[in-house]
Amino acid sequence: MSGVAAAFLCSSSNSPGTVYDRLQHMVSKLALRGQAGVGVAAFMHEEGVRYGGALESSCDAERIIDAQQDPNFRPHVAIAQIHNRRRAITDGDDLHYNASTSRNLAISVDGALVNARELREELLAQGYKLNGDTDAELLLKWIESSCERDYWRHGLPVDYENVFRDIDDRIDGGISALLLDGEGNLVAYRSRSGLRPLEFMQTDDGFSLFASENCAFVGLEGKMQQLLPGHIKYVDGKTGDCADRSVVVGRYKAKLCAYEALYLGNPNTSIEGQSHRETRYKIGVALAGLVAKRLGGTPGSALTIVSSMPHTGGPYADGLFASLAEYGVFVQRQEIVATQFLQRTLIGAPGKRKARIARKYRVPQQTRLAESTIVMVDEALIRGDTSQAVTNMLLAAGAKAVHWAIGSPPIVAPNYYGMGIDTLEELAFWRIWKRLPPEQRKQSLSFHKMEPQLIRIIECNIAAFINAATITYLPFQLLEAILPRGRDGFDLSPFTFEMPTPAGQKRADRNLHELTAHLSSLVAIPA
Repeated sequence: MSGVAAAFLCSSSNSPGTVYDRLQHMVSKLALRGQAGVGVAAFMHEEGVRYGGALESSCDAERIIDAQQDPNFRPHVAIAQIHNRRRAITDGDDLHYNASTSRNLAISVDGALVNARELREELLAQGYKLNGDTDAELLLKWIESSCERDYWRHGLPVDYENVFRDIDDRIDGGISALLLDGEGNLVAYRSRSGLRPLEFMQTDDGFSLFASENCAFVGLEGKMQQLLPGHIKYVDGKTGDCADRSVVVGRYKAKLCAYEALYLGNPNTSIEGQSHRETRYKIGVALAGLVAKRLGGTPGSALTIVSSMPHTGGPYADGLFASLAEYGVFVQRQEIVATQFLQRTLIGAPGKRKARIARKYRVPQQTRLAESTIVMVDEALIRGDTSQAVTNMLLAAGAKAVHWAIGSPPIVAPNYYGMGIDTLEELAFWRIWKRLPPEQRKQSLSFHKMEPQLIRIIECNIAAFINAATITYLPFQLLEAILPRGRDGFDLSPFTFEMPTPAGQKRADRNLHELTAHLSSLVAIPA
């Protein structure tokens, strides 16, 4: 998971602002997509491409500059990558994660390729060399090979519509990308799955802007539109003229990854006129009745606190808090968990993640929790290690009991599209599933169609796993009703096991078969 942004200053503009100014404006609003840093590639006629960045995407005071810090370098176009892996900002080929470079091309990518291994093997068989293992470098190498084969060696101008048509036919995954070439041309691309968003704005003061979310354009004046799946938008490096082109046969509907609305996206980003904040607040409201039943046995004299996981859980907790009183449950709204740093703990190897979780979260010393009941609200429970660590912190600080309210149904499927959830075994659901009796294991393979009684059994088992008093999941039907356009607008594979791409489904089915093969009592998996 990461974010991308680009700014192109049209030659007819009389704006005093620069592309770096516009990038800074956008990047600061995309900080939830990556807190480790920003990589930048910028182009100026007669000067070519230069690289730079900012060490903290969430720090407004950190200016985006080119690596040479040349005040005379005033590019007319620049692309940025907001990423989650901390590394030094340098120039040259070492930037392949932030803004992949090869010949005169640079690319920034949001999302992931499911068939990356096959694509890599094919390139290596053709004699191409790859320096790293990122999807950004791999995608760029495919673009370069296509340009070399069909255009550069013949002295022809590149037809990016054909280049990306070939790319879109070959890849399986969820990708949004920004390509900057050695002539200052800018290409924005969104793959046919539509899982990763890409927004465009033509500002009134002469900028063409691209960003992963439309919250990046808040405070700017102009016309906005969303790039359609399977399309590119080409911005001519000399004239600034924009052209939209389809690179697929037929029309694909945008089905955003559910994590965009629930977790990854900025609360101010809107889908179909509904902001993520509003969506998350409504989910909190919907959870109130269910949570009230779980708290029914709590003595009225005990202090009950509704709190949230930092940076993402706030709107969920606000909605829950506002609605509990309607069910006769009176609580106090207080944030009781603080963070030491912003970088997310979702991505990474288990050992490193566990260490980061232990360093990141803390209960402030002045917080008084003695004999209190805590309701922690979060958008999802994926592996359970973060919620387990936070539960233990709260109990050690004196809390009598910790309840969890989860703003989504159980996560039952991996995500190969940029979220860093690659296997079933790492999910809390499947850890508990292995302990269930054979008949319950069979029934639970209905996933989002499980009977409420079985979901309650799973909730109780996961609560015990993380040392919580209870866990309350949002029912799948309520999530469908709250999301803008429901199942038509979002990929809900985390809850349904119905993957959005062919290679993704094949990989998930193989993962499921490997996990269940040793259980002889398991009957055929329902279609």
